[in-house]
Amino acid sequence: MSAFIASPVAAPHPPPAPTGSAPLPPQTATGYAALPPLLRRITGDEKHEPSANSTLDVLWVLYDRILRISPQTVDAANRDRFLLSKGHGPAAYYAVLAAKGFIPDAWLDDLAGPDSPLGHHPDRLLVPGVEIGSGSLGHGLGLGVGMLLGLRAQGLAYRAGGAGETRAGGAGRAGGARVYVLVGDAELDEGSNHEAIAYAGSRQLAELTAIVVDNDSATHGWPGGLASRFSVNGWTTTTVDGRDHEALTATLTGHDGVRPHLVVARTPAKYTTSDGKEDGHA
Repeated sequence: MSAFIASPVAAPHPPPAPTGSAPLPPQTATGYAALPPLLRRITGDEKHEPSANSTLDVLWVLYDRILRISPQTVDAANRDRFLLSKGHGPAAYYAVLAAKGFIPDAWLDDLAGPDSPLGHHPDRLLVPGVEIGSGSLGHGLGLGVGMLLGLRAQGLAYRAGGAGETRAGGAGRAGGARVYVLVGDAELDEGSNHEAIAYAGSRQLAELTAIVVDNDSATHGWPGGLASRFSVNGWTTTTVDGRDHEALTATLTGHDGVRPHLVVARTPAKYTTSDGKEDGHA
């Protein structure tokens, strides 16, 4: 994979609170720099290298600052759920999971090997912390809607207005889960996404956040840009630089407590692969 910057791996998350609630992840100053050497250990899926690069920063911010899940709370009932709908080219996902202690970094050396739990698409039955098996595009957002409805039915979803911590989600955040779905812009060409967008907006699924990595690879697009496709159906939306960690943090915690939330993470349309070629596939 392409090189970034190198430094020590961040320490694992602390154990869960005695109540069994999923604690907020600790923010780290140097953990992001651990990703390049981890990425370089993953070989055999170079054709999806640009796809991995385009999601790296969003994935890091989610796991380092936003998601209420750790290696110790992967089975906590009220953990946040993260769904990688854009499941092809999961190298960045695996690198982040390794950096955060969900999987041993030795697994990265044998992508798709005969005994490896890491495939070209992530498998929820084999990889700790993975919520869905994905790779076939167009399904993640609908699955996220259904997952959130299930959490609501069990009383496990986040509800605004209660007493709780103030960081990364506001009052009441300590009491329940949110669902985050990472989608590629080209994936929105699949019609199943539009049903999920319309339903989530009409039902005001405020605990749902969609992150669209937008690198201009969609075939059809939408008049007024991707954000308008969601806002017309009642979502709150923000468009930010997909490499800006502070901007991503601010918008990923920018829910209004009433409507589902969209973050459009703009990234370069093309990436340079490790062999020096430009590739826009993501």
